[in-house]
Amino acid sequence: MKLTLLGTGTPAPYLNRASSSYLLEIGDDLILFDCGPGSYNRILESGYSFNDITHVFFSHFHYDHCADFAAIALTRWDHLAASGNDLIVVGPSHTRNFIDKLFGENGAFGPDQDARTLHDASIGYFQARGGGKTRPRFSPVVHEIAPGDIFEGEGWSLRCVEVPHAQPYLQCLGYRVDTADRSFCYSGDSSYTEAFIALARDCDVMVHMCHRISGTELNKGAQRSSAGHLEVAKIAEKSRARKCVLTHLSEQINVPGLPERLIRDIQGIYSGDVVWGQDLMVVPFGDIVPKALE
Repeated sequence: MKLTLLGTGTPAPYLNRASSSYLLEIGDDLILFDCGPGSYNRILESGYSFNDITHVFFSHFHYDHCADFAAIALTRWDHLAASGNDLIVVGPSHTRNFIDKLFGENGAFGPDQDARTLHDASIGYFQARGGGKTRPRFSPVVHEIAPGDIFEGEGWSLRCVEVPHAQPYLQCLGYRVDTADRSFCYSGDSSYTEAFIALARDCDVMVHMCHRISGTELNKGAQRSSAGHLEVAKIAEKSRARKCVLTHLSEQINVPGLPERLIRDIQGIYSGDVVWGQDLMVVPFGDIVPKALE
């Protein structure tokens, strides 16, 4: 497994933190978990190609987790020519509706699809990229999954649980991916929950939202829908995750000197490795080993 953090921010606009988005490479598969605003450019900066992406998993449909999907998917389709419709899209309830409202015959990009599959100029570009005489519309393979479901990939499997965030308006999922020797967990957006703790048991790398300083939530609803730094510490410790990556970091805690204090608090509870996430960071799955001095 190779994990690249694309976007470690929130819905707030920042140049140095895109919204939630993560790339997990397993063998020939490149799995995109969420794709909030800014993730399109982060993929370009990461060194990967849009054409490399094989799967997209949505944790939920807040815009800071899905707003760049249309641009990513259409760029991939437009430049991958004949094999552009093999993209696998997986997510909770509303996934099929989301895709249809974007790319269906009467969807937001329906006229774009008409032009790019029927106009002579577009067919010419398609053929120049390796396509044939006719061009298929963008039509990804879509799966809606529910808590407890298992999704099988090539040499990996994925499980999911529901996590508390924006219910009853959005269904929100946390994910775990296992191979023969590695494991990865992603909370999506979530507050403290025993379900995710059980899912993440003994995982190698856990990516969890750390939205605020614990105790500073604006109201009870905010407390129930997102995690502060001490909640993340308890989740990581109880799950026995080997490495905890902090993400979805708000403007409240992006203050010089404050991350060090919060990490010290977390390490008072959690015995594993703590990583303060940054955009384009590649997170190791093994032990953290210092580089040699040069």
